[in-house]
Amino acid sequence: MANKFYAAGEQRADKVRDLFAAIAPRYDLINDLQSFGLHRYWKERLLRLACLKQGERALDVCCGTGDLALAMAQRGAIVSGLDFSKSMLNVARQRRANAGIISNGENVVFFIRGDALRLPFSDSQFDVVTVGYGLRNLADFRAGLAEICRVARPQGRLLVLDFGKPDNALWRGLYFAYLRCVVPWFGRLFCGDAESYAYIWESLKQYPAQRGVAKALEELNCKQVRIINLMGGMMSINYAVTSHQA
Repeated sequence: MANKFYAAGEQRADKVRDLFAAIAPRYDLINDLQSFGLHRYWKERLLRLACLKQGERALDVCCGTGDLALAMAQRGAIVSGLDFSKSMLNVARQRRANAGIISNGENVVFFIRGDALRLPFSDSQFDVVTVGYGLRNLADFRAGLAEICRVARPQGRLLVLDFGKPDNALWRGLYFAYLRCVVPWFGRLFCGDAESYAYIWESLKQYPAQRGVAKALEELNCKQVRIINLMGGMMSINYAVTSHQA
């Protein structure tokens, strides 16, 4: 049976927007529960790979409730977090207020509502661009990667964290069974709707995961393209450096 939050093509954005409106209040709690808290380690691994320097400009695309954006600001970057979900951004802004992240009396993390496929930034603006659990939700992940490359500066670091597809058949089968059979119960218990988290499995089936993202980055002429597998490939980080000229 088709998932009510998943659609291909032009309806994809509207469906995903409905999904995140439904889960925003419990999003952070369910992330902790379904990953046994490990998502915090995976995001920390991404941040170490980003090698942020004081004063660098960073963009977190599909920023959600702001985990990566706030963490990059705490490391000294000037950060823009972009998402198209008003509900998720409301949570992110409240978390920013609670964290009180400022530098020399000024705010250093900005949350913007926008479309990841039409980023509202001019070319070559950011030293680091990240996407955490968002690329899989785009109607066209390749177009999303092209936009990320466009707004990154020459030698900009690009990092994508998302659900992966393990190479080992047994491990892959166990992992997919967890996503199909266990994760939807978090949606039922905390959001009143199993389909809100059954969406993860549905979206992953259609997503080429770490190897497809790496191939797309190579086709965009990125350099130093790497796959960092986590938990045997259940999660993964794609890393690349832009090669275009300013």
